[in-house]
Amino acid sequence: MEHLTTSAHIESDTRFRVTPFTDRANPFVSLRIGGDFVEIALLASAGASEALRNLAAAAIEAAGALDALTADASEVTV
Repeated sequence: MEHLTTSAHIESDTRFRVTPFTDRANPFVSLRIGGDFVEIALLASAGASEALRNLAAAAIEAAGALDALTADASEVTV
């Protein structure tokens, strides 16, 4: 990955779109993550499939952690 640091909030209405570019010399895919005001495009070229799988696995882990945090918060009574 190249050097860039950014931050955005993923909301329930965040959109995701994958677009393949079939250039024979340099095929790649674009993974767009966007909302109303921000859009992030991740470009993955040949050989980056494992990095995309790791990104997907990290997203699933983050979703599970968020579910657990939400469940813990709803169990707290005053």
